[in-house]
Amino acid sequence: PIPVLTVQTAPYEDQRPKGGGGLRRPTGLFESQRNYLPNFVQSLLSSVDLRDRQGCTMVVGSDGRYFSKTAIEIVVQMAAAN
Repeated sequence: PIPVLTVQTAPYEDQRPKGGGGLRRPTGLFESQRNYLPNFVQSLLSSVDLRDRQGCTMVVGSDGRYFSKTAIEIVVQMAAAN
């Protein structure tokens, strides 16, 4: 079994995406702010009704540099946990 970790967090004020570009921020921000990426990912997952999430496909885009592998791992783990 995969262990599930519950983390209490609060949203960051600048985590409001503009348009269809997602959350475009400098990599250093994701690495320096505690739970910055998980907060955003959970807000996305929570915004879609559970019945609508089942059987869906989530697409994660990246240019493949810097924080990409870690970010993708976090997104996949959180999607599976949800």
